[in-house]
Parts: sequence; C-alpha cells; structure tokens
Amino acid sequence: MNGLTTNHQCIEDVAAYLDGELDDAALEVFEGHVKTCAGCAQELRTQRQLLCTLNRAFEESGAFELPQDFARLVATHAESDVTGLRGRGERRRAFKVCAVLALLSFALLGAASRATVFQPARSSLRVAETLLDLACNTIYDGGTGASVIVRLVVRAIALSPYGLGLFLILAFIIAISLLPRLIASYHRAQIIEEEF
Repeated sequence: MNGLTTNHQCIEDVAAYLDGELDDAALEVFEGHVKTCAGCAQELRTQRQLLCTLNRAFEESGAFELPQDFARLVATHAESDVTGLRGRGERRRAFKVCAVLALLSFALLGAASRATVFQPARSSLRVAETLLDLACNTIYDGGTGASVIVRLVVRAIALSPYGLGLFLILAFIIAISLLPRLIASYHRAQIIEEEF
C-alpha cells in the first residue's frame, strides 16, 4: 500500500478500516496490503481482539441507571468537599506553598530572571522613588513658601497702625470660608441620627 510506509500510518489505516471510514478503492487496497504485510495483519488482529474484549466487558457489566438527582448529589458532595479550603489555616498554607513555588521558580530561572524579573522591578522602584521624592520636595517647598507668606502677613498686621482691624478681617474671611464645611457636617450628622 503506498501510504503504509510507517508503523504510525499502519495503525491509522487499521483504525480507519475497523471504523468503516475507507472508501471502496482504499478498502480494496488495504485488504490487499494486509495479505502481504505481516505487521499490518498483526495490528489488525490486535485491534479486533481489543474491540471484542471491550464489547464483551460492556455487555457483561449490564446497563446501569443513574439516580434521578445525580447532578444534585454530585454538586452537594463537591460543595461539602470544598469547605475545608475556606479555613484560615488552609489559606495560609496555600499562600506559603505559592510563595515557596515562586521562590523556587526564581531560583531555577537563575541569571535569566535577572533580566526578565529583577530589572523591571528595579526600574519600577526607581520610578516610585522619583515620584516620592518629587512629592516630598513639593510639600517641603509649599510649606516653606506658606511660612514666608504667613510671616510677612503677620509682620504687616503687627507693625501696621491698623493691625488689629486687618487681623479681624482675616479671621472673618477664614470663618466665612469654613462655614459651608461646618454646615455640611451638621447636616450629615443629622442624617445619620435620623437613620438610627
């Protein structure tokens, strides 16, 4: 047979023959080849014996019926078997196993992990450090500027002949700016008291 040069092809052709997948021309070619090829004939006998054994095993076991509530029983057993996974100890143990596996994988990666894992992590840490440094410098510079402005305003008020009047105006402006916040917190407190 022209396609039966390998053992794998022979097994595929035998399976196709037994399953009835060969057309008439291929069937005649295969049957002629089996008469001349001992390997294919042996494979055909083996496959037929296997099919007969399987048929006999299924016939002897008889048909069995599943209970009507089989799906519900399986779901109930599956849910009850999973309850142990929800405990704290189980989660902690799973976390430890995952951490050990991660460390082991990093150790096995060796030098390759340096370029693929550690360099991006180091780069991310540098970016975070730069952003934190920027935020700290901004807060420091803002505080320094605010302290200079407050010092100038206090000196102007204290040394001015109308210092007390300017101080009262400044206090009035601050009080007016805080008034909406106080009103909102008052209403929020009343809403909470009404709910309870």
